[in-house]
Amino acid sequence: MREAEGRPSASGEGRYATAASRWAGIGPYYAMFPSVFSDEVVRKFTERGEVVLDPFAGRGTAVYSAVIQGRKARGVEVSPVGYVYSNAKLAGVGREAVERRLFDLCENARGYRSRIGEGPEFYRWCFGRRSMEFLLAARDSLEWKDDAVDRVLMALALVSLHGRRGESLSNQMRQTTAMSPDYCVRWWKARAMPAPEVDVREFLLKRIRWRYARGKPRAYGDRVRLGDSRAALKKGGSLHRSLKGRVKLLLTSPPYHNVTNYYLDQWLRLWLLGGPWLPKAEEGRRYGGKFSGKRRFAELIAEVFGKCASLLREDGVVYVRTGADESTRGATLEVLRASFPGRRLREVETGEVPEWLETAYGRGGSRHRKSGEVDLVLEPR
Repeated sequence: MREAEGRPSASGEGRYATAASRWAGIGPYYAMFPSVFSDEVVRKFTERGEVVLDPFAGRGTAVYSAVIQGRKARGVEVSPVGYVYSNAKLAGVGREAVERRLFDLCENARGYRSRIGEGPEFYRWCFGRRSMEFLLAARDSLEWKDDAVDRVLMALALVSLHGRRGESLSNQMRQTTAMSPDYCVRWWKARAMPAPEVDVREFLLKRIRWRYARGKPRAYGDRVRLGDSRAALKKGGSLHRSLKGRVKLLLTSPPYHNVTNYYLDQWLRLWLLGGPWLPKAEEGRRYGGKFSGKRRFAELIAEVFGKCASLLREDGVVYVRTGADESTRGATLEVLRASFPGRRLREVETGEVPEWLETAYGRGGSRHRKSGEVDLVLEPR
């Protein structure tokens, strides 16, 4: 997860020698596809100035790859976490502005000292006093929907919100996904592991300066819209009108059937963005749950791809990365054939099982051996 953490690899600066590469990895996010993959697909199927669309944008990898290479791009993402990550990469704000906002917020955080004991027990075990003061101030004050500087600072706070003890603001946790609060508290108590005290100002300042050490990407504007693609791409809407008949490449990876609950994966980061203090089942349903019902899963992707069909140019290409298990692959194939008739469809085996998918299916299990990913490509005949 080194790229997701935004930290240099042991091999040195080569991997992060440019501003574009340093910003590409913002956002630990379950089921993300690699930036090298999206870079290659964008380069192969589009020219400069052409339009790329991702209706399941996640942390905005496809959109970022397109914009960095001189294409026009738009995306839609239902999760606020993905929205923040995506548009932080494209904010175009300077380091000094982000640092000033950090300093102001750390100063204001002192006013939250009396509130750090208000929340559930989980937070007292997860975050030290200074971290909790800062997070409460950030939760109340950062205007991440409307202000580009605030969005960048929030994105960097979200990246560091939880992970390895000493490498994040939290007690020992996973970085990519949040875990059950009850489980975490039991685990920390059993090991007599109280929340660590972190100098938040210096911790985040170091990460801001590393991120900006090669400058900022030459990419500007909010390219990813926060919302459900079924509504955001409706016929007659502003996004539909602006993209109709103009998309050269539809590059996306929809949710996989019965693999993960995107809300539960990110519930703690969603809390920082103003969500509930503890995970709630009804919140999970807002984000689609685990897409465990085959009919509901098929209806979702059918509605989204159906809306995308009229946006595609006659010479446009559809490139979808999806699960190779039969339930996901079969439903996706059926939907793509119905949504984009007349295009030649081919399958490209990726040859590997990503670590996140291996974890979801269980290492060594029968479903794991049949799983993996496949690329479904539809091109004009």
